[in-house]
Amino acid sequence: MPVQNLRRPFRDSRAPDLEDVGNVALWRVLAFSPAMAATLGLAWVIYGWFADQGLSMIEALLLILICFNFFWISFTVSTVLLGLYSLNQPSHRPRRGPVQPLRVALLMPIYNEVPWYVLGNARSMLEELRATGGPHEYAVFVLSDTRDDAIAAQEQESVLALRRELGPDIGLYYRRRRMNKDRKVGNVAEWVQRWGGGWPAMIVLDADSLMTGRAISRLTNALARDPAAGLIQSFPQLIGAQSLFARMQQFANGVYGAALAEGVAQWCGREGNYWGHNAIIRTEAFAACAGLPRVRSLIGRDSLIMSHDFVEAGLLRRAGWGVRFLPRIRGSYEETPQTLIDHVQRDRRWCQGNLQHLNLLWSRGFASLSRFHLFHGAMGYLMSPIWFALLVMWALIGSGEEASVLTYFSASNPLMPTWPEMSEARHVLIIALMYAMLLAPKVLGVLSLPLTGGRFREFGGGARFAVSFLSEVMLSILYAPILMVQQMIAVFRTVLGLQKGWNPQARMGGRYGLRTLVVCHALETVSGAALAAGIAAGLVSLWLLPIAISLALAIPLSALSGVSIRGWLETREAVREPEITQAARFYRAELKSMLDRTAADASPAE
Repeated sequence: MPVQNLRRPFRDSRAPDLEDVGNVALWRVLAFSPAMAATLGLAWVIYGWFADQGLSMIEALLLILICFNFFWISFTVSTVLLGLYSLNQPSHRPRRGPVQPLRVALLMPIYNEVPWYVLGNARSMLEELRATGGPHEYAVFVLSDTRDDAIAAQEQESVLALRRELGPDIGLYYRRRRMNKDRKVGNVAEWVQRWGGGWPAMIVLDADSLMTGRAISRLTNALARDPAAGLIQSFPQLIGAQSLFARMQQFANGVYGAALAEGVAQWCGREGNYWGHNAIIRTEAFAACAGLPRVRSLIGRDSLIMSHDFVEAGLLRRAGWGVRFLPRIRGSYEETPQTLIDHVQRDRRWCQGNLQHLNLLWSRGFASLSRFHLFHGAMGYLMSPIWFALLVMWALIGSGEEASVLTYFSASNPLMPTWPEMSEARHVLIIALMYAMLLAPKVLGVLSLPLTGGRFREFGGGARFAVSFLSEVMLSILYAPILMVQQMIAVFRTVLGLQKGWNPQARMGGRYGLRTLVVCHALETVSGAALAAGIAAGLVSLWLLPIAISLALAIPLSALSGVSIRGWLETREAVREPEITQAARFYRAELKSMLDRTAADASPAE
């Protein structure tokens, strides 16, 4: 698995020539052109407002911020519209005929995870695969980087217990590395170098991943039928949400995600992306093309590529292999953080990794769409400081020129340029347009439900679905400004080199006291109080009141995020729990009971 040289292009001679997938060029035009046209139209209108007496530097900055934000919002809307159209077309049946049998390794890289949780998931997938049958051979490899000896002992005890239960015909292997060099990247790379030759394909899983036997079989068949595919990504659905915040995320994923994912799949074609888990990979292609080098960090140090998945997809495509996204494969699941603070902690790690991608944009040989994926991943975090800057400027503009905060400064002050003239009507129009465009993907997602086979009764009935939809919209409005500020903090922590480490995620959700909540959300609270004071004094537009309320109430909203709820914000998987999640819960409880008994037997008698 040679380390790739990013200063020169690379082509894998074993990669077959790629066939065109549909009218991918047309799909890309239809995705990007409307967003660009809408942004240019908005820029022309705002420029007309500002240009009466020439465009000042601060007016130009405000114009750029508005249009930059608006493009990404518009691009999401156009992608969802394409997905809605695609879902409305007759589905193309997969090619029939014999499928060459493959040996597929299911890799579960873990680091200080809860052993009974991980192995309970592993058993449920192995049992599903045994029941599903088919021509392919599967085995699970638990690849441990655990540093805690007590947890490692439980991992080994769990594996031995499962082997006794499952019998000799089920493939279950365990390896614990002595040194966890290069984290998950090194963990997977070591497996590829030592055992990958015997397994033509591998499905990389997270510790909280679950996939039905049918989903795994469909991914394997897709790879077997497409010799040019190096990687095929499924669309994981969120499951296991118990708290208010997690239920909100799960509902959004389950209702709005299908149309967006379908649109992304159409304009990606064979130049898709990789999200690091629940995807099948051709082992030989991965070994030849995806060895990761060190990259120069934002503070000038050579460092490991943290968000490796985007880069590995780009390297596979650079070498000539296809990277596909098949969002219609159902039965691919993962979990989501249960509280706002758990989400923030994970987001800070992702931010650290995604901002590294900016250093890779000019690497040699990457496809243009691979560069776009890298840029888009970084922009997902850089947008938050831009949004915050726009919010500050909007607040300073006030509810009219005479009410602007900046009128308290002398007009002759050379350090303070004249503020742009904007009437309250213009001010409100832009804000209303932003709100409408942010809401549009949600409404379109609801319209796409019948096209994906969904029925409102599967969400608890039409009335409960309507309540859940309105609740999700309101909760999104409340939590979005808080997430904006937290992502801005994550960006500055990364730029200043303060974000270090990559600790395990709290799968079941953490419990946080008042002190932690205050420290975590101090900036939001102060910003919200200042914004609310400006609104009360008539200096700031009343249209910013929802943002002010959200920021000012960040601490109680964060505490509320971890409250357990039932019968609300339910998805199809929550109303009618899939068999595999029921099985996983049973096997986890069984393993946990066994480990508890073992620990009790090992303790000295009182």
